[in-house]
Amino acid sequence: MKFAFWSTLLMLCLVAALGASCNRASYGAHDKSKIRVGIVFDIGGKDDRSFNASAWAGVSCAETGKWPDGTDCGKPALNIVARDIEPGNPTSIEPAMRAFAERGYDLIIGVGFAQTPIMELVAKDYPNIRFAIVDGDSALPNVALLKFKEHEGSYLVGMLAAKANKTGTIGFLGGMDIGLIHRFGTGYEEGARAVKPDIRVIKNYVGVTDAAWNNPGKGKELALAQISKGADVIFTAAGNSGLGAFDAVEQAGKVDGRATHLVIGVDANQNMVKPGFVLTSMLKRVDNSVYSIIEDVVNGRFQAGLHVYGLDKDGVAYAMDEHNKPLITPEMLQQVEEARKKIMSGEIKVTDAMDKK
Repeated sequence: MKFAFWSTLLMLCLVAALGASCNRASYGAHDKSKIRVGIVFDIGGKDDRSFNASAWAGVSCAETGKWPDGTDCGKPALNIVARDIEPGNPTSIEPAMRAFAERGYDLIIGVGFAQTPIMELVAKDYPNIRFAIVDGDSALPNVALLKFKEHEGSYLVGMLAAKANKTGTIGFLGGMDIGLIHRFGTGYEEGARAVKPDIRVIKNYVGVTDAAWNNPGKGKELALAQISKGADVIFTAAGNSGLGAFDAVEQAGKVDGRATHLVIGVDANQNMVKPGFVLTSMLKRVDNSVYSIIEDVVNGRFQAGLHVYGLDKDGVAYAMDEHNKPLITPEMLQQVEEARKKIMSGEIKVTDAMDKK
């Protein structure tokens, strides 16, 4: 088994061939008395300022009690040591997971639904190791599923988009054209129509493969096309591709010191990416879910199966900080906060585009 592990690790370290980022020392040189957590990102990498970055923030918080930038995360550090791998392409994901599993890690986290079939293959081979997959589905008894009510948070930012809208048209830029991203788009549209029933919502998707998450050039192209059709607020749910929409609204410029077009970020707080051009960010608190599942492992209460995070569990939210405060009025905040409470109480029911019932 040791030979198999080092063979797998050798494969990982062939960066030129696999495009994965790894460090041999990072697998063995740590305190084995601590819970060992390995995380495998999707091809966007942990610095995508979006989905992966939020997952990495949760791991960092669990290991050090701090966010990756060194600031206090507001939660206690847990008794863990964490290691990560950034695959450069999908072929790197399975050997990355197997390297952690062969080494006997206590928890292996996969980021993104696309890793589900790979994780199932590895989890079947290592039934005594615990796994967690963000956004994935599995019936295996050693795999936890970390899922979110993205439609609830998207409803709230849709309301803000409609309140900020001047043209009668807003945009939605999705990554892959799949049910999960439709969940964002449907919630966004319903929230906007709650404010302006006749508002026009233009929806575009970057692609139909994993590459759709990592193509900011295409994202900018689609965002500029939406702007040309009248959209003055664009919500992006496209991973790294969504950063192209930030460039597009910045390119549209300012009048009298204010942006003429705005973007809404996703997953992590992206308000600081283009200050003054970002209305808000729909926070998908992957960091909270990752911290929570690590805490469960540390405390011996890991449970496989579904773990769902909505507004009620701080799983989704919208971002407010010094970067977007000038763009959102107290009246806008009051209306959105009222809606947030009504969603949590069940008075407002947001359509889940992935609900098969």
